[in-house]
Amino acid sequence: MPTTPSRLTCVIIDDNEMNRLTLEHFVELTDSLTLMASFSGSIEALAFLKSNPSVDVLLLDIEMPHLSGLDLVKILPQPQPEVILVTSHRDFAVEAFALRVADYLVKPVEYARFVQAMSLAADRRAASKAPPSEPSAEAQVPAQGSVLFVKVNNKLVRLNFDEVLYIEAMSTYSVIVTLTQKHIVYASLKALEQRLPFAHFRRVHRSYVVNTHRISFIEDNMLVLGPYEVPVGKSYQEEFFRSLPNL
Repeated sequence: MPTTPSRLTCVIIDDNEMNRLTLEHFVELTDSLTLMASFSGSIEALAFLKSNPSVDVLLLDIEMPHLSGLDLVKILPQPQPEVILVTSHRDFAVEAFALRVADYLVKPVEYARFVQAMSLAADRRAASKAPPSEPSAEAQVPAQGSVLFVKVNNKLVRLNFDEVLYIEAMSTYSVIVTLTQKHIVYASLKALEQRLPFAHFRRVHRSYVVNTHRISFIEDNMLVLGPYEVPVGKSYQEEFFRSLPNL
């Protein structure tokens, strides 16, 4: 089937045959994706990527012999595809997000989570291909009340919190998630929650604080924010739903 402009081309690299076949099946199920190639090793895949710079998305296992997924990301030819890392362990999350990958999937991967990751990769890919435009003065300088400086990798990064979807706890650090980026902050979720000056950021789970202005809809105690779903914990449900403005 010929590739249409709306389709994303993708490559899979995983040395585990069962995991690789699962990802291939997920790609086959997804109308917006076209599988260009699937590899059991990163070295042969690197040669393919060098000769095919148009690949949009790379589904990449982390733990592989000879050349790990993390090491492969560091030497990918430019322009790089959007990378979605796939692993059996959460321990690589800090290093993975520091490499500015699109997303990080933990095995066994569920199809719904796969679709979320692909949606984020598609948004990032579209943004990278969009022609530069002259931002308005308002866009250049967000309202000061929505901007905070956050320490990320020993740098103070200026974030417009109107664009933040949610903040997730990851062990002793937190991940601030927008539609196009994930920022690792070396502070606990509790510490961030206590310092956030915005009333519309609410704790809805022991692992999540959400921007209620970014909730698209709620279904079965799941909050949908862009391509992501965040659960509302049982102990938070009564207070959270009572706080929502509704008819």
